[in-house]
Amino acid sequence: MYVFRSGILNALCAAALFGASTPLAKLLVGTVPPVLLAGLLYLGSGIGLLAWFLLQRLRTDRAAREAALTRRDVPWLVGAIFSGGMLGPVLLMSGLTHVPASSASLLLNLEGVFTAVLAWYVFKENFDRRIALGMAAIVAGGVLLSWPDRTGASLSLWTLAIAGACLAWAIDNNLTRKISAGDPIQIAGIKGLVAGLSNTGVALALGYSLPDGASIAAAGVLGALGYGVSLVLFVLALRHLGSARTGAYFSTAPFIGVALSLVLLGETPGPLFWAAAGLMALGVWLHLTERHEHEHEHAPLAHEHRHGHDAHHRHTHDFPWDGTEPHTHFHRHAPLLHSHPHYPDIHHRHGHRPNAELRET
Repeated sequence: MYVFRSGILNALCAAALFGASTPLAKLLVGTVPPVLLAGLLYLGSGIGLLAWFLLQRLRTDRAAREAALTRRDVPWLVGAIFSGGMLGPVLLMSGLTHVPASSASLLLNLEGVFTAVLAWYVFKENFDRRIALGMAAIVAGGVLLSWPDRTGASLSLWTLAIAGACLAWAIDNNLTRKISAGDPIQIAGIKGLVAGLSNTGVALALGYSLPDGASIAAAGVLGALGYGVSLVLFVLALRHLGSARTGAYFSTAPFIGVALSLVLLGETPGPLFWAAAGLMALGVWLHLTERHEHEHEHAPLAHEHRHGHDAHHRHTHDFPWDGTEPHTHFHRHAPLLHSHPHYPDIHHRHGHRPNAELRET
């Protein structure tokens, strides 16, 4: 249960950092074009995290580190980088050049929906009515939050481009979940660096020039926190909660961004803000109070990740161990049949029989 609560905290903190970065990034939009700004934010994320990763590798014993990515992780990582770091931003920027920002804000709520649908129906992540209702409440709150008086929205190639960007990020979220047992700093750093180089390259190809050094530094620091650290926490949440639940909690990011904007600008929130807050609070509460418990079987599994010796890690060690936990090493899981509350973390990605005895409250 502690791991589950930790996953929730990671997801909400990731949403808070990313949501806070939006109003702060708007302060730079006047001096840096949006496409170039996206590239600089991602570059700040990638460079900062990879520097942190290398420093951590030099200063930390191997057993205390997170598990490094392996050759088997490469296809999932490449797919996530291409879909979320390259295809998604290009589709979004293409759509934003022809679609009003108000309409785009509404369309961006599709990311959470697509993430959940793919997780549930393609990657077979378990869910029940409570989780589905919680997801619907959070997304509805996001729609209310970004609902303008007139959207000017109409179905066109450019609105489909923004919807396509949301689908690309949803694919990214689900593919990243497949490698979430690996080092989250390494994963987020590589994704940020590749996304930053690709977006900056697109901006320079379009004829934009790099801004002054102060703007580059500000974008880099903002990207390191709002995109980099946020993504590290997001990967940790994926490890413990799965894609759909993590995506639901992360969908609260627009609310956090709007709330910070109101504080910075000294504005008074309107009725839609409070209605959205209520819906999002309801959705988070439905997820927080979920209890999924049934007898389930663990198939034999061999992998490497950071762990403590809980009920799922009753293995011996073929190397000297001083008892320090958590630690990282390659280990094997024997078949196990038991019952306890659980969530679709890296050890509970099993299917569910229609007649299985479930306790979900």
